[in-house]
Amino acid sequence: MLDETGPPAAIDMDGWVCPMPLRDSPNIVMGHGGGGAMSGELIEHLFLPAFGSAAEAGFGDSAVVTLGGARLAFTTDSFVVKPMEFPGGSIGELAVNGTVNDLAMAGARPMVLSTAFILEEGTALADIARIAAAMGTAALGAGVKLVTGDTKVVDAGHGDGIYVNTAGIGLIDDGVDIRPQRARAGDAVLVSGEIGLHGVAVLSCREGLEFGTTVCSDTAPLHGLVAAMLATGADVHVLRDPTRGGVAATLNEIAGVAQVGISLDERKIPVSPQVRDACGLLGLDPLYVANEGKLIAFVAQEDAERVLEAMREHPLGGHAEAIGVCVAEHPGMVVARTALGGTRVVDLPAGEQLPRIC
Repeated sequence: MLDETGPPAAIDMDGWVCPMPLRDSPNIVMGHGGGGAMSGELIEHLFLPAFGSAAEAGFGDSAVVTLGGARLAFTTDSFVVKPMEFPGGSIGELAVNGTVNDLAMAGARPMVLSTAFILEEGTALADIARIAAAMGTAALGAGVKLVTGDTKVVDAGHGDGIYVNTAGIGLIDDGVDIRPQRARAGDAVLVSGEIGLHGVAVLSCREGLEFGTTVCSDTAPLHGLVAAMLATGADVHVLRDPTRGGVAATLNEIAGVAQVGISLDERKIPVSPQVRDACGLLGLDPLYVANEGKLIAFVAQEDAERVLEAMREHPLGGHAEAIGVCVAEHPGMVVARTALGGTRVVDLPAGEQLPRIC
């Protein structure tokens, strides 16, 4: 723990309350970056004790702060996807859209972004130029400015071509209060479209895997869709984009924070035939596969139909569906009713089925 009168004391791993996986692993493994239980334990047991009172309590995708009377959303993110170009996009679009979406999930209008590049020695300038051009095009499409940045170069063999770090600031209108703590029993759970596209698109580029068809990433900026939802006048309680760990990780995080149960109807969850076939071939569950252009919304049941209608009228919400409901039973747990009429628990993944997807 942090001694506020001096430098940080040694962290006592034996004193941690969660036995797995960190206390049994003295080194970082890929699962710690997967957005699942291992990521949460890394934050809870290492970073937060080390930061001490310098840290804010809520480590969400965006922080909401008030400066000079304005309500701002602030976020930062890093992108290490492998390969850096994939069907439907590249690390460039991903960096811009992912940062815009983190701001949008707080109900903010994204305004400005920073960009920082970590480049490996030997990377072709032509590759870097393509990624930079993709970022510029994505920023113009999202209506945001790239206002500051940085560049570092690391020795050959100590990077992976291009890594990108971004930060973003957005403005939040009065009356907008979107956060996971507001989920409550009775809320409808909505998803904006077919899930799993990004994870399968990235996976299709690795190890020569082919699925008989091209699956393209769904990377896209979602703030326009969010604006259309808010324009209905509905009180949107929660928004999240289910990236690392997919829909399963996102819903488990919300259920845990709000201490509500979530009941899903698997028959209503939109999954494209291509993603379903690829997941069946590889033994993956689409609920755990990453997305980069989808959102999950929690709204009061009486507002669900008009919000769904607004989503379906937007180009990025044409396949929106109501996939479940918040319940008072089994708080902190997500369960799904299967097509056969049974029920299964949708757990928080320990690490990540598909590493390095963003």
